[in-house]
Amino acid sequence: MSFDRNLKTVVPQSSWTHIWHLWTVIMPRRSINGQFVVGKVWRRYDGRNWIYKKFTEFDGEEAA
Repeated sequence: MSFDRNLKTVVPQSSWTHIWHLWTVIMPRRSINGQFVVGKVWRRYDGRNWIYKKFTEFDGEEAA
């Protein structure tokens, strides 16, 4: 009897990883005025990698 040593175990992911969710990121580099760079991005897991999209805030009155 032989075993496949290349077989990878499948770890079930949480359901929230496959939908876009808002994520706050803090970059380890400094801005011009010496503070950390902080921002928000959309983040989703595609089964292999995390995908990030730029988050742009909008005024609710302009959207209506």
